[in-house]
Amino acid sequence: MFARLAILLYAIVSYAIFTASFLYALGFVGNYVVPKSIDKSIDVGSHTNPGEAIVVNLLLLGLFAIQHSAMARPSFKRWMTKLLPAACQRSTYVLLSSLILLLLFWQRRPIPTPIWQIDGLAAWLLIGLHWLGWVIVFASTYMIDHFDLFGLRQAIFALRGAEMPGQSFRTPLLYKIVRHPLMLGFLLAFWATPEMTAGHLLFALGNTVYILVGLQFEERDLIAEFGATYQEYRRRVPMLVPRLWGRRRTEDRRPAGAPR
Repeated sequence: MFARLAILLYAIVSYAIFTASFLYALGFVGNYVVPKSIDKSIDVGSHTNPGEAIVVNLLLLGLFAIQHSAMARPSFKRWMTKLLPAACQRSTYVLLSSLILLLLFWQRRPIPTPIWQIDGLAAWLLIGLHWLGWVIVFASTYMIDHFDLFGLRQAIFALRGAEMPGQSFRTPLLYKIVRHPLMLGFLLAFWATPEMTAGHLLFALGNTVYILVGLQFEERDLIAEFGATYQEYRRRVPMLVPRLWGRRRTEDRRPAGAPR
């Protein structure tokens, strides 16, 4: 029982750190409230030259991408079973991702050179799209299983001494429109801004490349797991850009494209 309680406490701490990193990300990407964001900094790091800033920022993005993708691969998960109980593996993934994200926020160097600046109604529309993106991100986690996605469900089942039930393939709500609404939300949040700087553009481009490459690996894993079912879903539903003309009906099974 002590070990089960420890797993639950570990999951709660990991989730709390994730929540802090997510809330900071809102201000970081949108340049709201937080002391250090994409375009603003109050420390010495803000005075680095553009060349150094580009290198540091790309290294930070690369570190996050490598950790986030490598730990999601089935082979890495099998290796983790030799080191950690199954119930705390997801929490470990969430914890390390959140800590690296906080490191990125802390060490990122702004490059404030303006790329575009939009005023008036168009600016408000872009701000609306930006926040719509964050709403889609948050909502998508609940359309699949928010507490499973962040490791709490596994810890609760471990506390009860019960095995995790299997999940069927389903496509609720936004998953009927695009295969990866979570990633669509991130792209909207990163790109929809009335004030684009060189630093923000580098951040948006870097994350877009990572998302597009990472989704190829994710789709390969989903095909390996669900076979023809996922291939049919893939044929019917676009990856990121919704069809504006007649959507085909998809099967109501396990959500695809969620971080796993």
